[in-house]
Amino acid sequence: MIQVIPSIAIRKGRVVKMRKGDPNSEKAYDENPLDLAKRFEDHGIEVVHLVDLDGAEKGSPKNYHVLQQVAGYSEMKIDFTGGVSTDGDIGKAFEYGADYVTASSIAITEPETFSSWIISYGREKVTLGADVTDIKSKIVAFRGWQKKSEMHLFDHLQYFYDRGLKYAKCTDISRDGVLEGPAFDFYQEIL
Repeated sequence: MIQVIPSIAIRKGRVVKMRKGDPNSEKAYDENPLDLAKRFEDHGIEVVHLVDLDGAEKGSPKNYHVLQQVAGYSEMKIDFTGGVSTDGDIGKAFEYGADYVTASSIAITEPETFSSWIISYGREKVTLGADVTDIKSKIVAFRGWQKKSEMHLFDHLQYFYDRGLKYAKCTDISRDGVLEGPAFDFYQEIL
């Protein structure tokens, strides 16, 4: 069975959309994040990926209040991401209602910390975010997709798989927000 998990990108408490992770292309929507989440829920969606763009760029979550609202007023499971970089950040995300947490920058900058979260919180609750700007080079981007690491995607995935990782989310940033569909060959190669 395929599970559809839509994303809601948040900046300053508002729903936004960007093209290819470019903040200059950002478009804000009038819809409140909770209202959008409820619309997803009304259409049978069971899990939503809530992206704190402010947190991703600043290195610590800034929109916990949105997480708390969506968790408090919907039955959906929430996968929270965006700047989760410390033990306090991940603990607070779960405290404010996240069912799962996806982290990416910390896995690049402090892989031991991310590995410890897999053990502490469980491999069912902690997901690796491993996104690339170029599917040919497969170099992992981080800090809100604004920086490139020196880590090859497959080495990155293998490193954490060897430490108990169960779930990874991989985005082809070059196709994000442009409505060109997924890069099926890229995702097949990951599998």
